[in-house]
Amino acid sequence: MFATRVGLRSVRPVVNSNGLNKIMSSRSVPRCSYSTGTGGQGGKTNHFLPLTLLGVAAVGLTYYNMNNNTKPPTASIDPTSSTVQGFPLFPSEKYPEAISVVFVLGGPGSGKGTQCAKLVKDYKFVHLSAGDLLRKEKSTPGSEYGDLIDHYIKEGLIVPQEITIQLLKNAIVEQYDKGNRKFLVDGFPRKMDQALSFEKTVSEGKLVLYFQCPEEVMLQRLLNRGKTSGRSDDNLESIKKRFTTFIQTSMPVVEYFDDQHKVVKVDCNEPVDDVYNHVVNQFKERKVIQTGKQTIQ
Repeated sequence: MFATRVGLRSVRPVVNSNGLNKIMSSRSVPRCSYSTGTGGQGGKTNHFLPLTLLGVAAVGLTYYNMNNNTKPPTASIDPTSSTVQGFPLFPSEKYPEAISVVFVLGGPGSGKGTQCAKLVKDYKFVHLSAGDLLRKEKSTPGSEYGDLIDHYIKEGLIVPQEITIQLLKNAIVEQYDKGNRKFLVDGFPRKMDQALSFEKTVSEGKLVLYFQCPEEVMLQRLLNRGKTSGRSDDNLESIKKRFTTFIQTSMPVVEYFDDQHKVVKVDCNEPVDDVYNHVVNQFKERKVIQTGKQTIQ
């Protein structure tokens, strides 16, 4: 579909995000200290407390599965770990060269992928679609997170940031090792915590390319695409949920970067080539690209 296809390394992201707290509590039983001395009541081992904790954890996991109708991750979860810990990977001692990241945002069906493909062809960006990476991980045989990702996508919800950021990080590292330093990150970040976490652990975003498009136009585009795409989320119910999610969670991200004067807004209710010319002109004005079809950073 796109001009650049990016392979995935195996991924076992640490999950610790909204909507998964019950999983964490059910899979990680707190360690308790028990007296093992001899003599006196204080020297008896209390077997009842750990059994009670295990029982509560099992009930919690069962309740989660019944209410969410999806399988939790099968990997062990470390509740003390978080994606937001640490320092940016680019630049760092291991990856000393900085990278240039342009976030590409817009409602579903606004034409992000189409415009990214043209930029890849003409200006040698690497295009990383967060949605494509998630769908590929979902369809990978043996993926521990396939069912979880499938549930979130079908419901039009945002996949936990730890999974998405880890997939993006793996893909960026793979391309970095091939000598690439310029990235279009399509469909990400979709929430403020994603934006803050990515910039803290991977790289700062240089610019945000935001595609504005009327909802009715996006709806018609997606319904037409759904006739041939085979995507589970290209149906009317999922599309409406995705619109709602974008407005509620992604617009604050656009406003956050707009306050930093990092947003380029593009009207997508125009012919594809007209939209592209506007994008290129804005990139040149912001010195993201220059004439000769070469990036400068």
